[in-house]
Amino acid sequence: MKLSYLVAPVAAVAMIAAPAPAAKQQSMLDRVETHLAQSSSMTANFTQTDGKGRSIGGTLSMKRPGKVRFDYGKQANMLMVGDGRELHFIDYEVGQKSTWKIKESPLAVLLDNKPNLDRIARIVPTEDDRVVIVRARDARRPEFGTLILAFTKTSSAPGGLQLAGWTAIDAQNKRTQIQLSNQRYNVSVPDARFTYVEPKKR
Repeated sequence: MKLSYLVAPVAAVAMIAAPAPAAKQQSMLDRVETHLAQSSSMTANFTQTDGKGRSIGGTLSMKRPGKVRFDYGKQANMLMVGDGRELHFIDYEVGQKSTWKIKESPLAVLLDNKPNLDRIARIVPTEDDRVVIVRARDARRPEFGTLILAFTKTSSAPGGLQLAGWTAIDAQNKRTQIQLSNQRYNVSVPDARFTYVEPKKR
């Protein structure tokens, strides 16, 4: 299934679509929770697009709970890595590192083994029955931002769902879109993958 049309517009769709019926909401949220619970790790290729339409690709490694690595390649000279507690963005070109708690970022929903989706998430209706979109936002902590996840129904994937990508919206309404390909679930990912070299100050 070609999904390039899907990830880019999910944020706009999520803000204007009416909620799905309660029974369907709960059924699909349960299915998403099952997917997360059964996905202990994942690797994939990704394309990241910012709010200005600039794109960059790389490889993604994820290991729940809390570990993630966006490797942009040596020529990009930057790295984003979550070590289980904190998320670090390292810019080796300028010798700077930014750090924030994973639980206070939009990615917390994706990296938690058992996120409380009943309280913070809802299903967004789509015209394509093969697609499941979840909008997650903690109304009690809006400063943590919003994560809009796009799944496709795939029988071979955990819980019958495959993560196609997401849109992360931070408290300043800055949007970052991720589109995935070549997803592999429950593969061996060593913890050393989630370490990094400290940047040298320029």
